[in-house]
Amino acid sequence: MTPHRQPAPLFGSRPGRGQALEVCRTRLVVAGIVFATLFAVVGLRVLTLAAPFGSGEAKVARAHTGEGGKLRRADIVDRNGKLLATTLPTASLYADPGRVDKPARLAKRLSAVLPDKDRAALEKRLRRDKRFVWIKRELTPRQHDRINRLGSPALGIRQEPRRYYPQGGLTAHLVGFTDIDGRGLAGVEKAFGETLRERDEPLRLSLDVRVQHALSEELRAAMTRFDAKGAAGVVMDADTGELVALSSLPAFDPDAPGSAPDHARFNRTTQGVYEMGSVFKVFSTAAALDSGAVRISDHYGVEEPVKLAGYTVRDFHHNEGELTVPEIFMKSSNIGTVKMTRAAGAETLQATLADLGLTRRSGLRLPSVSKPMVPDPWKRINAMTASYGHGIAVTPVSLTAAVAATVNGGTLPRPTVRADADHGAQARVLSRATSATMRQMMRLVVAYGTGSKARADGYRVGGKTGTADKVGAGGYSTDARVASFAGAFPMDDPEYVIFALVDEPKPQEDTFGYATGGWVAAPAVRRVVERIGPMLGVRPENGLTVPEQEDNPLLRRAKRKDVQVAAR
Repeated sequence: MTPHRQPAPLFGSRPGRGQALEVCRTRLVVAGIVFATLFAVVGLRVLTLAAPFGSGEAKVARAHTGEGGKLRRADIVDRNGKLLATTLPTASLYADPGRVDKPARLAKRLSAVLPDKDRAALEKRLRRDKRFVWIKRELTPRQHDRINRLGSPALGIRQEPRRYYPQGGLTAHLVGFTDIDGRGLAGVEKAFGETLRERDEPLRLSLDVRVQHALSEELRAAMTRFDAKGAAGVVMDADTGELVALSSLPAFDPDAPGSAPDHARFNRTTQGVYEMGSVFKVFSTAAALDSGAVRISDHYGVEEPVKLAGYTVRDFHHNEGELTVPEIFMKSSNIGTVKMTRAAGAETLQATLADLGLTRRSGLRLPSVSKPMVPDPWKRINAMTASYGHGIAVTPVSLTAAVAATVNGGTLPRPTVRADADHGAQARVLSRATSATMRQMMRLVVAYGTGSKARADGYRVGGKTGTADKVGAGGYSTDARVASFAGAFPMDDPEYVIFALVDEPKPQEDTFGYATGGWVAAPAVRRVVERIGPMLGVRPENGLTVPEQEDNPLLRRAKRKDVQVAAR
């Protein structure tokens, strides 16, 4: 019989083939592991080169750059959403001195890319016995590209957050600035530093950039025209105390605050304290009327100077005979003001100034808000001189809030920079009747008195001028003064209070040698009102003209001795 044979396999086979396949599979697995390990090593090396060298240096880098925490700081915007401050990423250069083979050579190459860095200082830094040193923070894009082209393994780039201020010097004193590590050093950046770190949505301020621009531009024009050393201005909501504009000149660049001189970083609106001169007659007159001891129809003789504890009080312009209270206010008579304060009592004025917030630090939430300079102890002579703005010095912000209280019906607003602030209940400091009377008299000042250059086309502006000699080492200066104007509009129901101050204006030939508040500050306020009125929704009255003096109800009533206008 023929033996039975198994059919041949289709593809052929031979003994040991299974073992061979197993060997191949094992070799492939081993090769995969080897390649994976190599990739892991390369990847780790890349990460090492991209990070600070050594755990200690990594902690230092994170402390400098904010890595490990929240890198972004909330934006700051004005009341209309206009960007005032934002955070953007920037590149910063560091080095590992332990990896530098030739410090002198690398320092030379770096100094060619970074001309603001001293070559010797760079070499010294590259020789330090550390694993991490900063070379330059905040590289420009061109510098970043050139550093990359150097190809040095000892150099590295880190992304850091950098604060930018799109409005520049326009809002510098209010918004403030941060240091290179993002810590607020001034203004809103410092006052609301924790809030800005915690919130994601922008912090909205009460500031209106459009109004800020108009105010700053007109103050700068006044400074230039009168060759002054500085200026300050405030626009405040008369009811809420919201700061719609706050300007201090000269300004500085908040993106490079270190390059600005100290006097430019000085905020004249919150840090500067000034004797305001006759602007204070707004408060002394209101105090006298509110006390009931002085009536608006009262007359006072103003021909002869007043003697006060060895001092003589005179008027800037000589006045004849007797003047009514409105005339004393319109003509800015020091003599008449002192006599009214005497009639009301020194304690009355002192208490009113305290109620108006003029004897204490402003409640404005900003750093570096100065205390007023107040007589201590108060004596009778201090009250008399304070009645016409001498012997007491306050900040422009405090004064603006006090003027707001005088014209808004008698309640004191708390100054604020936030648009979403809770204004709360406001303390009553003057009666509604006194406030209404003061509004009429402040309108008279602009219509017929020392503030006539503040007349704005289409707007009922009221206010008070002020001129005060500055105090020097040997007493009051004869050639250095502060000229100011405090006003409000529209005076029938004031919505906004404006204060403008020009520091050390020089007399000009075309102003007949004057550099007073009426010549310097009042015109600036007029131009500001005409520019910002339409922006703020206060429509001008077409054809509005100043009424004739005899047609003014207050003046007509005040001249009738048999009519008394109640102060309360």
